[in-house]
Amino acid sequence: MPDTPHYINHRKRLRERFRKSGADGMHDYELLELLLTFSIPRRDVKPVAKKLISEFGGLSGVLDADQKKLEELQGVGSMSAALIRLVKELYNTYLAENMKRGDVLSSPETVLKFVRVRLSGMTNEAFMVIYMNVKNEVIDYSILHEGTIDNVAVYPRRIIESALSRHASGVILVHNHPSGNPMPSREDKALTRDIADAAITLDIRVLDHIIVGKDGYFSFLEHDLLSAAKT
Repeated sequence: MPDTPHYINHRKRLRERFRKSGADGMHDYELLELLLTFSIPRRDVKPVAKKLISEFGGLSGVLDADQKKLEELQGVGSMSAALIRLVKELYNTYLAENMKRGDVLSSPETVLKFVRVRLSGMTNEAFMVIYMNVKNEVIDYSILHEGTIDNVAVYPRRIIESALSRHASGVILVHNHPSGNPMPSREDKALTRDIADAAITLDIRVLDHIIVGKDGYFSFLEHDLLSAAKT
């Protein structure tokens, strides 16, 4: 009888550790390695997991990578790339569902978690609107504009029209800075003011404008800049 490949027992130990304690005490590459065992059944996947972590700068970079870039890495393949992307999309959906439960102004961290995961890993700028009802509950969200690595064209009229079509009474504006620095530019402040001016004429409230990046986030509400935007 041939010897059992060494990685078979290693996989069993990984799964048992995860079954007993979840991610506690496991390295990022071990979590990724465990995930890859479901798409690569007959190979030692530890080198592949470590290569992914190294290539994309960490586990978050792996989850943010697009399918083509994942597939280009030797040893990954289309099935593993799709599985990695599926994990990210499932997490996005989980956070989106949590965000829709209750008054988001009383639990703003649910919005922050969602928008940071959804936008911070994008390589181009994108502008999202989260639509609220009179109880400050999320009724929908959408990415209205996508641009280049350092610019996105945003039209206040389209934002207002999209809010009206959903019968929203309030909106949270969100966009990303792919450079990583979430501090608002002069143009970001002017845009917020323009949108707030257009919204207030139709009794739509701009509840916040959040900018997300790899280095964190910036909230106009937290920095008391919304009142300035509305004047």
